[in-house]
Amino acid sequence: MNVFFEESGSFKAGSVLSRQGDAFQVELPGGRRAKVRAKDVLIEFEKPSAAELMQQADEAAQQIDLDFLWECAPADEFPFATLANDYYGESYGPIERAALVLCMHGAPVYFRRKGRGQYQRAPEDQLKMALASLERKRQQALVQAEYEEELKAGRLPAAFDGKALSLLTKPDKNSIEYKALEAAAAARGISTARLMLECGGIASARALHEARFLAEFFPHGTGFAPVMPGALPDDLPTADVEAFSIDDITTTEIDDAFSVEHLADGRVRIGVHIAAPALGIARGDTVDAIARARLSTVYMPGDKITMLPDDVVDAFTLKEGGLRPALSLYIIVDRATQEIVANETRAELVFVKNNLRHNTLDACVTEEALAEGSGDYPHKDDIAVLWPLAQALFEKRQQARAGYGLRREVQSNTDFNFYVEGEHVTITPRRRGSPLDLIVAELAILANSTWGAFLHDHGVPGIYRSQRAFAASGPKRTRMQTTAAPHEGLGVAQYAWSTSPLRRYVDLVNQWQLLACVNHGVAAKLVAPFKPKDADLYAVVQGFDDTYSAYADHQRRMEYFWCLRWITQEAKKQVVASVVKGDLVRLDEVPLLLHVPGLGVHARGTKVMLEVMSVDELTVEASVRLLHVVDAPAVTSGEQAEEEEDEVEELIDAADESAESEAETQAEADSAEKTAADGEAGAPSTERGPNPAAHATE
Repeated sequence: MNVFFEESGSFKAGSVLSRQGDAFQVELPGGRRAKVRAKDVLIEFEKPSAAELMQQADEAAQQIDLDFLWECAPADEFPFATLANDYYGESYGPIERAALVLCMHGAPVYFRRKGRGQYQRAPEDQLKMALASLERKRQQALVQAEYEEELKAGRLPAAFDGKALSLLTKPDKNSIEYKALEAAAAARGISTARLMLECGGIASARALHEARFLAEFFPHGTGFAPVMPGALPDDLPTADVEAFSIDDITTTEIDDAFSVEHLADGRVRIGVHIAAPALGIARGDTVDAIARARLSTVYMPGDKITMLPDDVVDAFTLKEGGLRPALSLYIIVDRATQEIVANETRAELVFVKNNLRHNTLDACVTEEALAEGSGDYPHKDDIAVLWPLAQALFEKRQQARAGYGLRREVQSNTDFNFYVEGEHVTITPRRRGSPLDLIVAELAILANSTWGAFLHDHGVPGIYRSQRAFAASGPKRTRMQTTAAPHEGLGVAQYAWSTSPLRRYVDLVNQWQLLACVNHGVAAKLVAPFKPKDADLYAVVQGFDDTYSAYADHQRRMEYFWCLRWITQEAKKQVVASVVKGDLVRLDEVPLLLHVPGLGVHARGTKVMLEVMSVDELTVEASVRLLHVVDAPAVTSGEQAEEEEDEVEELIDAADESAESEAETQAEADSAEKTAADGEAGAPSTERGPNPAAHATE
């Protein structure tokens, strides 16, 4: 005897070897033996054999008309054998009955299982909906197959127009377009991004990199709703000075300007004037909500995403030719000793006479020209006054650094400017530490340090950047906090970012706090927007730290991307590079760090000629190999070697993208803070933030 039975949700047939009570010992066609309970047996039969029954029942099940079978079935629950008589008439046997079971079990849309061998037909309205759904899925499968074939052939289906970037950034993984893209990419053995690039779905790798960043950090777009800042205070005094700024030609968010007044007894009063959006933006208002959501302006070669709307920036930027609201730090300096004898902070209107640009001045404002008094350029006499002060401030900081056990800052690094027009990039070198750079950077550091002390003296919390070592020989750890603490890398007693309120939210917060001190004196901590131990201030610190790091990562990636584009654009088959350490080299013409497999052991600074094997803009990678050594460096002194080691460490830091790690090394921390000081003061050109492709950043 043979039996047709159910086991673990599937149907099988076998020969009965023995029976004990309600249990059968059954041998399946494959030779496996199983114990089957009587209640699981649906059909007992003598012929055909178990294997033949399963084969013939499968074939018969395929021939059953499900619609007719459903019509034959009663509305109530029924055993499968009952339906066999209605469907087949009297001419049925074990094959037909088994076929009915297999058919109904495999068609849950038509029949619902109610127990062993028991079924109930689906209600008519539900059946119609289910069949319509199945038809839709069938049609979608056909469409998906068509999409796959087109994509594999290198053609972009018309349905993908306008969807390509979203399919690669934040796709609906249940859509047929996404399923087709994944299947086609898997069939081709490439990534979905590369397939979309080959098919023309995305214009370039650049578009994809930018779209991924925007999808994560600006999912609702980079535009602003119409908004205007509040009115300025009516009693804002007008300063009797003519200020000037020093920025790159592309800068629109002009945060800082300077003025010089000659006093009696060989003294001068120098003004550091910072744009004052805090005068027209209140904590919690619409503009503040926008700024807090973005936290910083995003910089990338050829583009930027501002923290504040253009109308707000335009209202407060220190553009030339008019009175601009400013928070001013005035210092009185003895020109003979370059000592600061007094300082004062005011909120006022300042007349900005000129916006000077690095692009036109760097070539003529050199150390030699300043020493000789040669050249002809705007505010020449004022710059001549600021230059020795900047040098004195720098030396004072170096003495403080020495007190912390640090070496002098290295000023010989080269910065690079990126100018992008369409898909064409121009990368030009610019030496950091030029006179104008030093003037802007040192006055910015002075303002941030002085105002940090100003907040501390009034008992008003602010956002400080501190750097200290927890052990004499341990690494410097840089952190943001709400209380004053030394910044050993910069050589100042405290350092509160305050000089870029148009493009960094922490600077705007600090400016609110500073204005409270200016306007209310000793009562400032009672009326300041953020009170001591305000939990919201800690939230600002944490949010800014995370977001600023993410923005810097994107800038770093895009600078690397444009360096690779430059190699392709200039058809560079061979490039000269300098060995940094191990197999890491830095290209001489652009700020690109590369690992060269099999480079061998070479002294730091060795010039090598590399062959460019391939450039992949999609993965932001380049493959190069060593051709020959161009030049080996001369033996350096111990002091020079230490300075070079500083530069090496910061280059490696940039390459590993770990400038802000908790295990930040001494050299990384030192150069990072200087870079940040330059950046916030407008020193790095093309209105960029820190340049992580060239050196370590904050």
